[in-house]
Amino acid sequence: MGKVIGLRCITCGRIYPPDTGIFTCPECGPYNGTLEVIYDYEGLKKRLNRENWVVPSLPGHYRYIHLLPFEDTNLISPLEVGNTPLIKSHTLEQKYKSKGIYLKDDTRNATLSYKDRASSIALIKAREEGSKGIIVASTGNAASSMAGFGASVGMPVHVLVPKSIPEGKLLQLLLFKANVVMIDGIYDTCFDISIKVAKETGLYLRSTAVNPYLSEGKKTSAFEIAEQLRYNLPDYVFVPVGDGCIIESVYKGFKELKLLGLTNTVPRIIGVQAKNSAPLLKAFENNSQKIEFIENPETVADSISVGIPRDGIKALKAVRDSDGFFVGVSDEEILFAIRELAEDTGLFVEPAAAAAFAGFKRSLKERRIPVNSTSVILLTGNGLKDPKAIRNIVKKDVPVLSSDDLDGVIKAIER
Repeated sequence: MGKVIGLRCITCGRIYPPDTGIFTCPECGPYNGTLEVIYDYEGLKKRLNRENWVVPSLPGHYRYIHLLPFEDTNLISPLEVGNTPLIKSHTLEQKYKSKGIYLKDDTRNATLSYKDRASSIALIKAREEGSKGIIVASTGNAASSMAGFGASVGMPVHVLVPKSIPEGKLLQLLLFKANVVMIDGIYDTCFDISIKVAKETGLYLRSTAVNPYLSEGKKTSAFEIAEQLRYNLPDYVFVPVGDGCIIESVYKGFKELKLLGLTNTVPRIIGVQAKNSAPLLKAFENNSQKIEFIENPETVADSISVGIPRDGIKALKAVRDSDGFFVGVSDEEILFAIRELAEDTGLFVEPAAAAAFAGFKRSLKERRIPVNSTSVILLTGNGLKDPKAIRNIVKKDVPVLSSDDLDGVIKAIER
């Protein structure tokens, strides 16, 4: 069942035993030396096929246990995660004269975001190690996600969040009884502190950019997309990008399917960044491996407001290896995409999720993708996570009519 055989450095290729307790390559350092989990792919290929690689008796994304880094199913949280719908939007297809537009709706996860895929694995690994608690730095979604999964089994969760955290995400944290520590700084500051705290306290570190096991949960959306499309993979997959963790994980999932002979191709992976928080876009456009950090990124999409993309090396590699590209979108495009998705599909998403759709539209407009192609757009978080950011795009004042003013009601309806 998915026995991990090693952790491989993304830069130098060194392979470390999975039980060494290290999360990054000592030779390449914490930024360039992020690790990836590797399995016995040759062995798995010999015994797995499209009929048996999924274990239907397990819930949600745990069904892919052959390619997940654990074996004891008793450690699984009672909260189901994954198996989210892939929605084909005929309205958007007609509007943009596109062959196929699919929306992968991960707002349906237990805590309403894509981050549940990683938190579910973090919880299992922390329980395997007998950890006394989990620490996480986050702009909000990863923290509320981890807090929810911790609450489901009574695991203490300590979170470091910037003071700018949206209220919806903070309320989730408080309700899940997480130990919230608010930092007067940005996400990158919280991240640096969390690494130090983990070393000093022994708390399990829930950071996808450092902890390679968490990417294994995030990659499962690729498995689901393949299943849901009956292994006829899309031409493009659009992913909102902050730290770079989701995009590298999605690529890894598709790559593993091909390695096992379950599919024949890998979609082109497209990274979407907010223009004011786009260090990876700049590195890609400059054809550079060096990423210039941004000191104070500012964007309405708080979930992808990252100046130091900790998984940037993997993210760039995923996009380049898949023959994809990066695209930048403005905050105005992001907010308009929220409204458009709501009006045309009935889906209410937060700004970071809408960024992926905005990137799809810009790519069509700039003819970077053909209209006769098929695209999957990852919707990574629910709009209720950040209602403040959305207030400016909805009508604020709704008149209150008297309960006996039937004519007034009819006139309002006719207007």
